[in-house]
Amino acid sequence: MPTLRAVTLNLWGEQPPLEKRMALAEAGLRALAPDVIALQEVRAIPGTLPNQAETLAAALGMEFHFAPATPWGGGVEGLAILSKHPITARADRELPHAVPTERRIVLAVTIATPSGPLQAFTTHLNYRLADGAKREAQVFAVEETAAAVESELPKLILGDFNATPDSDELRYLRGLCSLNGKRVYWQDAFARVHPNETGYTWARRNPFTERLRFLDPDRRLDYIFVSPVRRDGRGTVEDCRIVLDQPDGEGVFASDHFAVLADVTI
Repeated sequence: MPTLRAVTLNLWGEQPPLEKRMALAEAGLRALAPDVIALQEVRAIPGTLPNQAETLAAALGMEFHFAPATPWGGGVEGLAILSKHPITARADRELPHAVPTERRIVLAVTIATPSGPLQAFTTHLNYRLADGAKREAQVFAVEETAAAVESELPKLILGDFNATPDSDELRYLRGLCSLNGKRVYWQDAFARVHPNETGYTWARRNPFTERLRFLDPDRRLDYIFVSPVRRDGRGTVEDCRIVLDQPDGEGVFASDHFAVLADVTI
C-alpha cells in the first residue's frame, strides 16, 4: 500500500535569526520530502514579514492553506497546512476559551492524494502549564471536528498541543480516559514506533527554549495523531521520528521546537 509522509513544525514566527532559521527549515523540509506539512506560529506582518506559510510553500512547490488565529506584532499569527497534492477543501474553527489576545483554532483541509481524498487537521493549544482544563475543552473540540468528517482514508491531527503524553487532554486522544462522558481513540504516531522513548520536542539542549525557561524543560509537545488502523492495514504508522532537531555549524536550530515526521499507510 502507498504511504503518506507528514511533518508538523512550530515555526516560531519571526524570532531571530529569522533568515537563517527559515533557510534551515526550508532545506530540512525539502530533504525530508513530505506530502503534508502542518505549521504553527505562522506569522504575517504587512510591510515587515510576508506570510511564512506562503513563502515556504512557494519554495517547496506545494499548495497551502493558512488561517489567522490571533493578532501579532501589527499582523497576524495563525496555522497552515502545506500539501504536495491539490487542496480541494479548506475550513477552520475557533476553539473554546478564545480571547482577543489568545485565540486558538483548528484548521482542516481535504487533500486529493493519488489514493483518494485525505483529511488533515492542525491545531495549537494554550501553552500555560495551568491551562490543562482549557486544553481539555480544546482537544475535545478538535477531535469532534475531525470525527465529524467522513473519510475512506486515514485522518491526521497534527500540531503543537502544549501538553505531555501523560496529561488528561492527551490521554483522552489516546483512548486512556474520558472527557464529557465520551471515549475516543487516535494513534499517537511517535508512541506507536517508540513506546519507551521520551521524544522531547521542547528540549533544553535547544538554546532557543531559554527565552521561555519558566516553562518546564524537556517535554514532548508536538504530535501526529492518526485514526485507528483499518483491517486492510490503512492507518498503519510505518515510521515516526523527531526531525529538524540538529543545529547548523553555528549552533542555530530551525525553531525553538523540533519537528515530528510520520509515514502512514494510506
